[in-house]
Amino acid sequence: MTQPEAHKRAEELRRLIEHHNYRYYVLDDPEVPDAEYDRLIRQLESLESRHPELVTPDSPTQRVSGTPMDGFETVRHRVPMLSLGNAFSDQEVADFYRRVAQGLEREDIEFAAEPKLDGVAISLTYVDGLLTTAATRGDGERGEDVTANVRTIRAVPLKLHGQGWPALLEVRGEIYMPRSGFEAFNRRARELGEKPLVNPRNGAAGSLRQLDPQLTAKRPLAFFAYSTATRDNLPDTQFDTLARLKDWGIPVNPEVRRVRGLDGCLAYHQRIGTLRPTLGYDIDGVVYKVDRFDQQGFLGFVSKAPRWALAHKFPAEEEITRLLDIDVQVGRTGALTPVARLEPVFVGGVTVTNATLHNEDEIRRKDVRPGDWVMVRRAGDVIPEVARAIHERRRDVLPEFQMPETCPECGSAVERVEGEAVARCSGGLFCPAQRKHSIRHFATRKAMDIEGLGDKLVDQLVEEGLVHTVADLYLLTHEQLVSLERMGGKSAENLLKALEDSKHPPLDRLLYALGIREVGEVTAHSLAAHFGTMKALQQADEQTLTEVSDVGPIVAGHVAAFFQQENNLQVIQALSEAGVDWQALEEQGGEQPLAGEIWVLTGALSMPRIQAKNLLESLGAKVTGSVSAKTTMLLAGEAAGSKLAKAQKLDVKVISESDFVKLLQSYGVQIS
Repeated sequence: MTQPEAHKRAEELRRLIEHHNYRYYVLDDPEVPDAEYDRLIRQLESLESRHPELVTPDSPTQRVSGTPMDGFETVRHRVPMLSLGNAFSDQEVADFYRRVAQGLEREDIEFAAEPKLDGVAISLTYVDGLLTTAATRGDGERGEDVTANVRTIRAVPLKLHGQGWPALLEVRGEIYMPRSGFEAFNRRARELGEKPLVNPRNGAAGSLRQLDPQLTAKRPLAFFAYSTATRDNLPDTQFDTLARLKDWGIPVNPEVRRVRGLDGCLAYHQRIGTLRPTLGYDIDGVVYKVDRFDQQGFLGFVSKAPRWALAHKFPAEEEITRLLDIDVQVGRTGALTPVARLEPVFVGGVTVTNATLHNEDEIRRKDVRPGDWVMVRRAGDVIPEVARAIHERRRDVLPEFQMPETCPECGSAVERVEGEAVARCSGGLFCPAQRKHSIRHFATRKAMDIEGLGDKLVDQLVEEGLVHTVADLYLLTHEQLVSLERMGGKSAENLLKALEDSKHPPLDRLLYALGIREVGEVTAHSLAAHFGTMKALQQADEQTLTEVSDVGPIVAGHVAAFFQQENNLQVIQALSEAGVDWQALEEQGGEQPLAGEIWVLTGALSMPRIQAKNLLESLGAKVTGSVSAKTTMLLAGEAAGSKLAKAQKLDVKVISESDFVKLLQSYGVQIS
């Protein structure tokens, strides 16, 4: 690069950095993630190191970024609030340690290590134990007086606890927004139609800069101290000083540790990196500080950072890349999820090419379109997501995303109930994406009760191409089964017998087995009791379905949509042709002496609860999960709890298991 080219590039980098400083520190509206900003700084540092003549007094590399806002009084810091040098690799940490060891002419140095919070640096001044001033970092020399706002943060003590504190104490620390508070705040904002916060760090910065302290008080802010700018009446080490601050009621991060040597630093970085997803706050690295203050003083400072401290950053959790396209994936329950196809980008320690967009409403809210530059976020093991589109970089008119009207896997109609965010495929029995899930559900004990058809066997049957829909289960042969891995002759015989035994279910069990959305056991029983036959149910429209007890408009819509899909009807027909002969309730035989009664089961029973439920339903009773004034009888086993107490309060009849067995026997029911 020629000298004129270097000069031009340096000017360009300075303009970009100052622009992003303004967006972040003044407008609280960053355009780029921290990783992008760090790259710009490092590019400028590298350029200036190769061409020292390009260094200017006002270069961003020569001062701490930030400008006080006009809306606040300014405060001059007694001791400048300097930034830290950054390391992005273990080798850079090793280089830092080597420089410190050489400067101190010793090895085996102790450090105070702590998580590097992703928040807002703050200086708190206590005079005679009372909080008098709170100021932001600002440009390092002067900050904004945000005392009134900080006083609203409960984590910041207005008066120090205990005794022994100096007449003047200046505490440095970080104000941050806990993840739980950030999520709750954004949830309320969306409910009220207000703009949500971009991220917890931006939320903390914006909260401190509210001109009305009452608005700050509504924000979920917290505080951790990380140093002091005064030394009177304090211990001789960083670690012990933080412990003293904690004694005085000032919050200190519980993950602060004293570590020894380079190995101790790197082990700490690894441990905190492992803990990172479980912490209740965002961090972007760890900080190492030489523990002894006399050693800190001996090492001193460079122009903008101490020689005795270093921030060891984690891989960036946010990056910018291009959104190439939006595909739609169908999940095992039929949910359609839009997925972003991205230009590969390294974020959160891995290369990301795909990211979730959650649902159609989120795409509309964020106005994300194929062709956009987007910010991708990945935290820990969380699935990467497109956090937002960078509309400032959109140069062309880009088409809006449209959710498909038919399932991309099977062609069935896509159903989206009003008020729900998720669109779903309505071809549950036929859709390849839902195949394993529908078969597993079909075989469960409460459905068709096909013993021996476990999850691993279902996986094998589907992956070998032997089963495409639940109807194919009844076409399996002994030869096909014994050809499967870990399937012996006896196991194959047992499964074929279980399939044969399941061919004559009552209608309600079959309806539950079909996996219709929102149709559980109770609703399936109500539908079967109301319509009597499968044919009558298939012909019912939504209005007719809402006449059934326990069936509202939403469930009626799901049921009607299910039976309107030709693919589902074909599977039901295939079940019939394979010999599955479901019985209408009136064909099940016997009297219905408990018809119209509502029973609830509670406590530990000697018989399986599902058996008791099936027996009651065979006699016409309806079994529900909660006690109400409409409950006819409560069957109470051992250790019955709140349901029994509620039944007694409502004067609901209670029957023991022994009396229940006698009741069944009086109706001619034999208990196996």
